[in-house]
Amino acid sequence: MEYRRLGRSGLMVPALSFGAGTFGGRGPLFGAWGSTDVREARRLVDICLEAGVTMFDTADVYSDGASEEILGQAIRGRRDQVIVSTKTGLPTGEGPGDAGTSRSRLIRAVEDALRRLGTGHIDLLQLHAFDAATPVEEVLAALDDLVRAGKVRYVGVSNFSGWQLMKSLAVAERYGRPRYVAHQVYYSLVGRDYEWELMPLGLDQGVGAIVWSPLGWGRLTGRIRRGRPLPEGSRLHQTADYGPPVDDELLYTVVDVLEEIAEETGRAVPQIAINWLLRRPTVSSVIIGARNEEQLRQNLGAVGWTLTPDQMARLEAASAVTAPYPYFPYRRQEGFARLNPPVENAA
Repeated sequence: MEYRRLGRSGLMVPALSFGAGTFGGRGPLFGAWGSTDVREARRLVDICLEAGVTMFDTADVYSDGASEEILGQAIRGRRDQVIVSTKTGLPTGEGPGDAGTSRSRLIRAVEDALRRLGTGHIDLLQLHAFDAATPVEEVLAALDDLVRAGKVRYVGVSNFSGWQLMKSLAVAERYGRPRYVAHQVYYSLVGRDYEWELMPLGLDQGVGAIVWSPLGWGRLTGRIRRGRPLPEGSRLHQTADYGPPVDDELLYTVVDVLEEIAEETGRAVPQIAINWLLRRPTVSSVIIGARNEEQLRQNLGAVGWTLTPDQMARLEAASAVTAPYPYFPYRRQEGFARLNPPVENAA
C-alpha cells in the first residue's frame, strides 16, 4: 500500500481508505448501501489491515450512529493500528440543536462519536457540510478547543464550495486556529466538477482530497452498459435520487473506454476507475466501500500498478465535459490558458 501525506500536514494516510457506510444498514439510503454487522465488519477490517488500509471513514448520520458503533467494535483491541475518520454537521434529529456546527453541537457531537466509537480521540474530524448560520470564527474556536483537549487530532471538511473553504482557511490563519488539511469530495470519471475550483484551491492551499464515491455512485462497475436495463441487484434502483446526477451518454462513453482498458490490462473496470483517481493532483486517499469480502478484495486491486500515459489520456478525453463559467475560458481561449495553465501541469 502506498502512503501519502494528508494535504499540508504530517499525517500519513493510505492511498485507499475504507468507508464504513455499509455498517448498520438503517434507513432507506443506508439500508440500500448494506447491512454489515459486527462479525462481518471485523472480517473486513482484518482484510483491510492485511492490505495496509489503515484509515476507516464513517459519520454520525450513517445508519443513525450504528456505523460508528460497529466500526468501534470492529477495531477494538487494535485502535493504535488505525486512523479513525468521522464526520458531523448534518441533521441527526428534529431538534434545533441537532444540526449544524455551532459550538454546542460540535462539542456534543464529538462526545457522542467518541462514545459510539469506544475511543478517546478522533484522528480526523470532518465537517459534513458548511453551516451558513454559524460564524466561521465560532466553528474554528470550538475545533481549537477540541484539538487542545486531545479529543481531535486533525480537522477537515466535506462538500464545501471554494469560497466556503477559502474563507475558513483565511480565518484559521488570522486567529491561529486549526487548519483544515482534508476535503472529502465527490470525484469520479463521471463527476469531475472537483477539478474546476476545488482542486486548484487544494493544490495552492495544501488541502488533500479524500474522495468519496469514486465509482460514480455505483455506476462504474462495468455492469451498467448502453442499451441495457439496470441490473436487478444494482442499488441505483433505490438510491439514484440521493446521489450526484450523471448524464447517461457520458456514462456509456466512459464505460466503453474503461472496458477497452480492462481488456488491455487484465484489470477490472472498478480498479481502473480508482487507479485513474489515484494519479490525479491533490488526491490523498480514495475511499472504497464494500458490502462483502469479494467486493473489498476487488477494490484493493486498484493499487500496486499504474495506468499508462496513453490510457490516462483516453480516460480523460472520454470523461471531459465543458467547464461552467467562469472556468471554460481558461480551458478554451488561448489568452486565458496562457495565464492559467492546467492544474495537472502545476502539480
